[in-house]
Amino acid sequence: MTFSWQGVFPAIITPFRSDDSLDMAMFEQNLRAQLTAGVDGIIIGGSLGEASTLTTDEKRQLTTIARAVGGSHLPLIVNIAESSTREGVAQAELAASWNADGLMLLPPMRYRSDDRETVEYFRAIAASTSLPIMIYNNPVDYKIDITIDMFAELVQCPNITAVKESTRDVTNVTRLRNRFGDRLSILCGVDTLALEELLLGADGWVAGLVNAFPKETVAIYKLARSGRIAEATVIYRWFMPLLELDIHPKLVQYIKLASEITGIGSEHVRAPRLPLEGAERERILHVILEGVRSRPNMPAEGWD
Repeated sequence: MTFSWQGVFPAIITPFRSDDSLDMAMFEQNLRAQLTAGVDGIIIGGSLGEASTLTTDEKRQLTTIARAVGGSHLPLIVNIAESSTREGVAQAELAASWNADGLMLLPPMRYRSDDRETVEYFRAIAASTSLPIMIYNNPVDYKIDITIDMFAELVQCPNITAVKESTRDVTNVTRLRNRFGDRLSILCGVDTLALEELLLGADGWVAGLVNAFPKETVAIYKLARSGRIAEATVIYRWFMPLLELDIHPKLVQYIKLASEITGIGSEHVRAPRLPLEGAERERILHVILEGVRSRPNMPAEGWD
């Protein structure tokens, strides 16, 4: 499938049952809620999807179900977050065999590679596949910054076509656009900066709280793209306390709890993560319930 890195791409959660097995029924329920809201693609096994705890066969199952539910027109992106180049190449080959449409590619895990090593890691995986690749640049969490000069080398790979911009520096959108024009699609990867980066010219949003609030997420994107900024801002301001759940080390637990409250997920996580408890759970639950209580009405459509 040929697709554009444009629109809302949920980094979809991986629901588990209490016995730690995949909850495929809940996964399908969440996925259908995303499709009904009008998302533009799905990312399987991202950080929010608890990638580091998933087996290869579980990734295959999730991709297969997503394809069955979404059909041939839904872009399916498989995340690759590996420690070795060889395993990254192997995962890219597997994703292609599962009929994935693209890859999201993190820098090497565990080892903090230097600039040359990072570029060569990305190049080797890109050379092994024809699938389009979105580079995930998140130096805050993964401690490797993919600089503009490094991207200048990476764009020599024709299938490196997008960046998930998670530096938390909104000016990086402008720097990327000034240097590369439209050669790289830019997708915001930080929920709390989404509207700002869309207004600066980002092409899309790799979203987290979309797992609990898909309609509101899609509305912000579409309103912003159609120039209805005031309407987008009203929803965004309501959303902000919830979006801040995305920028915490326990974003998985927080967002999963939100998805359970809104009826399209469960709060079960895979160890070593543990469910929230005590005062922390009460505090996060208060934020979520207040958001649900004050949930805004969606504006009239016609924003496409």
